[in-house]
Amino acid sequence: MSADALTPPAPPQPLEHRGVNWIGLRTLYLKEVRRFWKVGAQTVAGPVVTTLLYMLVFVVATQGTRAPLHGTPFPEFVAPGLIMMAMLNNSFANASSSLIQAKIMGTATDFLTPPLSPFEVTTAFTLGAATRGLVVGVVTAICVLPFAGLAVSNLAMVLGFGLAACLIMGMLGVFAGLWAQKFDQLAAVQNFVVMPMTFLSGTFYLVERLPEPFATISHWNPMFYLIDGFRAGFIGRAESDVTVGAIMAAVLTAVLAWTCWAVFRSGWRLKS
Repeated sequence: MSADALTPPAPPQPLEHRGVNWIGLRTLYLKEVRRFWKVGAQTVAGPVVTTLLYMLVFVVATQGTRAPLHGTPFPEFVAPGLIMMAMLNNSFANASSSLIQAKIMGTATDFLTPPLSPFEVTTAFTLGAATRGLVVGVVTAICVLPFAGLAVSNLAMVLGFGLAACLIMGMLGVFAGLWAQKFDQLAAVQNFVVMPMTFLSGTFYLVERLPEPFATISHWNPMFYLIDGFRAGFIGRAESDVTVGAIMAAVLTAVLAWTCWAVFRSGWRLKS
């Protein structure tokens, strides 16, 4: 018997991907989309019902008692803010819940073991979260049309600020999901950080009418610029400088993207 026959076969070598692993990125992205779509009654229909309840309380129940804001009827003023609020909350919830579940259930190896770079993992989770936010936003906008006659004044602003908001909150959800070690910690971030920032950002009122120092503090809230820019795309008027809001959104997107990439690269709270 030859020596070659006694030599054990070499172990299989991992696949090498030069550049972006588009197949792996697409697979992880579709996994994230199918994860929330499979329970659409909870992840899509639920937020829409919540937004309609807000419209019922703040618009229908006070019909005729709320004065126009800068000449804009109150239903048309508040509707874009409610749509954006639903998009922000659901983008955050998608990425954060997916990662905390993967950590607790021990399925994080599903995206750590394959040949996926930190950039590809970050991109897949962020785009999956943004997809849920955009789907909720579109469905919510269709459902609020009977209560507010929304007319698009600047489509580029609606799409730009809407997409930026979903990406920002998706990456914030990625970081929160990696940081949290149990559901209680994640709920604390949702209840004490995300929710106050979205509610106290001019969704239901003009920030300029707030007394000091609350008006100044609100202008340091990035959610204010996202909601204000998104609303301006519908009603054609903004409280803030839209250019400042666009720059803020671009810088925040870049900073969060780098942060998520660095965290995935280090394996922080993912690798023991």
